[in-house]
Amino acid sequence: MNNKILILIIIVLMIIAVLIKPKENIEDNNKEIRVLLDGQDMSFNDYLTGVVGCEMPASFNYEAIKAQAIASRTFALNYIDNNTIKITSKAQCYSNSPTLKEKWKDNYDKYLNIIKSSILDTNNLVITYNNSLIKSYYFAISNGKTATAKSVFNEELPYLDSVDTSFDQNVNKFEVTNNYSYENFCKLLNISPCNINISNIIRDDSNRILSLYINNILYEGTTLRKILSLRSTDFEIKCLDDQIEITTKGYGHGVGMSQYGANYLASIGYNYQEILKYFYKDIEINKYIV
Repeated sequence: MNNKILILIIIVLMIIAVLIKPKENIEDNNKEIRVLLDGQDMSFNDYLTGVVGCEMPASFNYEAIKAQAIASRTFALNYIDNNTIKITSKAQCYSNSPTLKEKWKDNYDKYLNIIKSSILDTNNLVITYNNSLIKSYYFAISNGKTATAKSVFNEELPYLDSVDTSFDQNVNKFEVTNNYSYENFCKLLNISPCNINISNIIRDDSNRILSLYINNILYEGTTLRKILSLRSTDFEIKCLDDQIEITTKGYGHGVGMSQYGANYLASIGYNYQEILKYFYKDIEINKYIV
């Protein structure tokens, strides 16, 4: 009788163990997700390797690279449908192996291992807010403050509030000046005759230009950035005697995680979770379950 009870207990325990068996590890999980990048089919990890390798210098501090891996993974998963991520290279920068070899040259094997390790070491982690994936926007260099999602993308996303990034002011090429001939400037903006009058400049709380008038024509800051190929929307325009001078601060749209800022925070001891929680407010970092 005692043996029968013992066998019964063992069977019950085995059933419980099966029922509470944890999900597969990151490699198994990611094998279930496919990515269609501009129509090209690849595994999720291969895609992330190309994205992180393209988006962030592999020479950065490892904690910053891990933060980038999580941000890139989260961003991509916003495009998932039936375990397939359909995305374009315009959504996130992507470099294939030949491009990375050309970029990294003799450091290819070293940097590739760093990028792959950052993806595996972050254990399939994603960023969530109120139990939902966030839009994990990121960019290169801030102008001293990050911008809100409202001011740039017209989206009310409370986790994408403005934070201090004054440390980015020490980054190389934080401030860049470009010169335009009057002829080229007016051609780009389709202005005729070419008599430039700039007025009513409106900036957001992070000092980025929301809108301004040029010759009584209203332009959004984001529109001018695109037309004139500017590094950011924090810019000053000076009309000189023989040319137009535009000086920008920072590089990128300014929303979310500053990549160079992440590297700075990592250099003073922040781990990847602390970095992400600095740039994305009131978020959680959880494992994504397929």
